Amino acid sequence: MSKQKEKDENKEEMNENQNEDQELNEAFPVENGTTNQSENLEEKVKALELEINQYKELALRKAAEFENYKRRTENDQLNLLKYAAESVIIKLLSTVDDLERSLAHMTDESDVDKIKEGIQLVYNKLIKTLDEQGVKKIESIGKPFSVEFHEALMQRADDSVPAHTVIDELETGYIYKDRVIRHAKVIVSED
Repeated sequence: MSKQKEKDENKEEMNENQNEDQELNEAFPVENGTTNQSENLEEKVKALELEINQYKELALRKAAEFENYKRRTENDQLNLLKYAAESVIIKLLSTVDDLERSLAHMTDESDVDKIKEGIQLVYNKLIKTLDEQGVKKIESIGKPFSVEFHEALMQRADDSVPAHTVIDELETGYIYKDRVIRHAKVIVSED
């Protein structure tokens, strides 16, 4: 009886497989045999290859555009750094012109006070230009010594001020915006 049961099960399984094949054929009908099917596949493959080539070309174009953009940006940044001081230099050129005029008139002028006055005007103009750019003098004399702003060249005894106080300035220091660009060279009082 078990052999009969096996045969019945095999028949049922074959019927089920035939039913599944028939359902698949109905869902996906074959058009006039395998030649039409292979032609359709070849057309689809060609269309997909064409689309892939278009995307490859687009990707290459975009990569080239990005490289050009990157190169332009780098050049712009280099030029910005290269010519950053241009506006300051243009402002300083008028001071240079004033100095040249002063030097030209010095030989004609015999009054020392007028020469001093002219040089003072040029100096004031230069300091004003620097001030407009954010450059400030470090006020040192009479202030406590600070390594942030001062460079002590020597110490000298002076009873009129507390110890470690700047009593003389040999070279003026400057701050650009919030950074010390040159420390003031000073003489400091001893303990």
